[in-house]
Amino acid sequence: MGAPCTGRDDRPDNNLLRTLREADYALVGPYLESAAQPGNQLLYSPGDNVELVHFPCGPSLVSYLVANEDGRDVETILVGREGAVGGIVSQGHLPAYCRIVVKYGGPFVRLRVVQLEAAKAQSLTLRYLFARYADCLIAQVFQSTACNAVHSIEQRTAKWIVSALERTGDSVVPLTHEQLSTMLGVGRSYTSRVIQGFKAEGILATRRGAVTVRDIDALKARACLCNEAVKSHFESVLRGVYPVEV
Repeated sequence: MGAPCTGRDDRPDNNLLRTLREADYALVGPYLESAAQPGNQLLYSPGDNVELVHFPCGPSLVSYLVANEDGRDVETILVGREGAVGGIVSQGHLPAYCRIVVKYGGPFVRLRVVQLEAAKAQSLTLRYLFARYADCLIAQVFQSTACNAVHSIEQRTAKWIVSALERTGDSVVPLTHEQLSTMLGVGRSYTSRVIQGFKAEGILATRRGAVTVRDIDALKARACLCNEAVKSHFESVLRGVYPVEV
C-alpha cells in the first residue's frame, strides 16, 4: 500500500524513517502499510501483544497513558513524526505496558514487528538507529517524571501545548479542559484557571473542544524547560529527527 504524506523522496513524512540510509530503508520500505487513524483510536491496551510498530506521519500525534487507582489516565509522553510506538527494540512480541492512544488523528504507516526484527538482523546501522531512538524515548519518560514532580500546572500546561504545536505544526490544538486535566493528573478546576489566565493575557483563545495559540513566544516563556531538555537530547543522539520549532 502507498505511504501517506510522502515528501520529495517519496518516503512517509516521518522523521525517523526519513533519516534511514537508502540501504536500510530498502529493508523496511516495501513492508510499510498506510493506516490512517482517527483521533482517540486505541492502538494498544496493557497486556496486548505488540505485533505492529506505528509511525505517525505529518501532524499525527500519539499519547502514552498510564492508568491510576482512581481510574484516571495520566499522560507520560507524546510521540509525533519524530518517532514510532510499539515494538521498537522488543526483539519479539511482548505485552504492552500502558495505553497508547492516537491523540491527533491523521496518516500513519505501520510495520510488523517480525519484519522490523528481520531488517535489524540484516543491518547493524538500522539496529543502532532504533536503539538510539529508544534511548530518546526513555529520556522523555524520565523528563516527564521529573516535570510532574517539580513544575507548576501552568508550566506543564504551557509545555504540553508547545510540545503538541512543534509536532503538528498547527496553531490549533484539539483539547478540552477535561482532557488536559486528565493528562496532567490534576482537577479540572486547576487547568481551567490556567487556561482562563492564558486567555486573559492574550496567549490563547478557546473554542469548543480546542485552543488556539495567539502568542507562541509568551506561551514558551510560561513553559518549563523540559521540552528543551528533550530536544537537546534528541539532537545529540538523533540529529535532525525532532521537529523544528514553530
